[in-house]
Amino acid sequence: MRLAIVEDDTIFRDNLSELLDEEGSIEVVGAFGSAEEALQWLPGSCPELLLVDLGLPGMSGIEFIEKAKEKIPEVEIMAHTIYEDRDTVFSAIKAGASGYLLKGSTPDEIVKAIFDLHGGGAPMSPKIARHVIGEFQAGGSVEHYLLTPREKEILKRIEAGLVYKEVADELSISPHTVHSHIKRIYARLHAGNRREALLSARRKGIL
Repeated sequence: MRLAIVEDDTIFRDNLSELLDEEGSIEVVGAFGSAEEALQWLPGSCPELLLVDLGLPGMSGIEFIEKAKEKIPEVEIMAHTIYEDRDTVFSAIKAGASGYLLKGSTPDEIVKAIFDLHGGGAPMSPKIARHVIGEFQAGGSVEHYLLTPREKEILKRIEAGLVYKEVADELSISPHTVHSHIKRIYARLHAGNRREALLSARRKGIL
């Protein structure tokens, strides 16, 4: 199994690499400290599985998951993070993660989850599985999780009347990145313009 790690904590990343390299059937083919670095490496590398921290500097892990799935649709992705709030969990799953493991899991749990994911499963830490089950039992709508947290931030600023450059300045990203986010927001909300996107988001309870 060809696996790559995206984790900004250098010591933790090195420990994970060492742990997984000791498994005979896992080959750690890449270990990166940022989403941007990993995305540059992805084309032509063809990893089978990505282990991704969500709290990355710069581009978030959720944004990375989405872009990685666009580049390699068949790759399996495990979110490996401290975040257990529902918005983050569902945003990661919506972006393309098929597994969700909380940091603090034992080495055996990490290895087992990776093999489960590679074998076609959808491993989740028990607390995360409880969140997912609870959301559906409570009649929660997955429409609330159509947009990633970053996309919601951008849409709220558009709602407030900011132009792309102002949004970019507030979030310390480029206007081009804002434009790319807006395109994805429109597509997910089936909207053709700003007004339709805002109306759709309000109907779905996103705004």
